[in-house]
Amino acid sequence: MREPLFLIGNVNVDLVMGPQEPWPQPGTEVIVPESEFRVGGAAGNTALALDVLGVDYRLIASRGDDMLGRWLAEPFGARAEAWTVAEGATTVSVGIGHPDGERTFFTTTGHLHSFKLSDVLSQLEEAGDGRVALLVGPFVIPALLADYDELIAILRRRGYRVALDTGWPDGGWTAQVRTRVAAWVGHCQHVLVNDIEARGMTGADTVEAAAAIIRPLMPDGASLVIKCGPDGALAWRGNEHVAVPAPKVDVVDTIGAGDTFSAGYFASLVESSDLARAVTNGVTVASLAVSTRPRRYR
Repeated sequence: MREPLFLIGNVNVDLVMGPQEPWPQPGTEVIVPESEFRVGGAAGNTALALDVLGVDYRLIASRGDDMLGRWLAEPFGARAEAWTVAEGATTVSVGIGHPDGERTFFTTTGHLHSFKLSDVLSQLEEAGDGRVALLVGPFVIPALLADYDELIAILRRRGYRVALDTGWPDGGWTAQVRTRVAAWVGHCQHVLVNDIEARGMTGADTVEAAAAIIRPLMPDGASLVIKCGPDGALAWRGNEHVAVPAPKVDVVDTIGAGDTFSAGYFASLVESSDLARAVTNGVTVASLAVSTRPRRYR
C-alpha cells in the first residue's frame, strides 16, 4: 500500500478535562487539575498519528463555519482546503476524565450532522487504483450513515480497497444494525474493531467466537483485526492468525487509542504486507499514545 491512504470520517474539537470523581451534584462547580483543547474525532485522531508516522494520506472531512472550525482545519494545512464547510457551529466533544482512565463524553450535534455523501464525493478521486479508503465513525455522521451502503458501493466501483472501523452505534447493536454492518463487512479488505464492538456486532460471548462469525462474511484474503486494549490485539487473514500482547504502561489518556492503533497498522502496511508486523506496530503506537502527555506516537 504505497499510494496515499484515503481517510473518510469525523473530525471535531475535543475538550478533555479531569480527572473527576465522584460525579458532581447539579448546580455545583468543580475545579479539575487538567484540561486540553485538541483535534479529535476518529478521523482526526488517526490523521494526527499518520502525520507523525510520515504516512501520505488524504483526509475527507468537514468543519463548521465558525472560529472553532477554522482552528480545527489549521493543523492539516492543505489537506483541509477541500473540506466541506457546513453552516453553523463545529461539533465539540467534552470528555470528563475519571481516575481509572475512562471518560464520559458530552458531544454537540454541530457540523458532523450535515456531512453527507455528496460532500465525500466532492473530495474523492474518481480512480481508486487499489488504494485503501479507511471509513471511520459512521454512527456519529447521520446524514452520511443514511447512504453508507451506497458510499461503499461507489468506493468499490472506483477501485478502492475498503477498510472499516465501525465504532459504537447510537442505540446499540440492534438486529437491524447488525444486519447492515454485516453487509458492509462483506465488501471490506480490512475490518478493525475493538473487542466490545466485535462482541456487540455478533452477539458472541468471546472475541474468538465473534471472529468466527465475522470472518466468513469478509472477502477472501481480507484482514480482521480486533483491538483488545491493554491485552493487545488479535488478527486473522486467510489461514494466518496473529496475537500481539500490549506492553505494560502507565495509562495517562485512552481517548483515541483505537484510532492511533489504526494509524500504526496502516503505517506498517505502507512498507510491507506482513500482518504480524502491522498489528505489532499498531499496538506499539497505541501503547505509547495512551501513556504520554503531550501525546507521542513514535
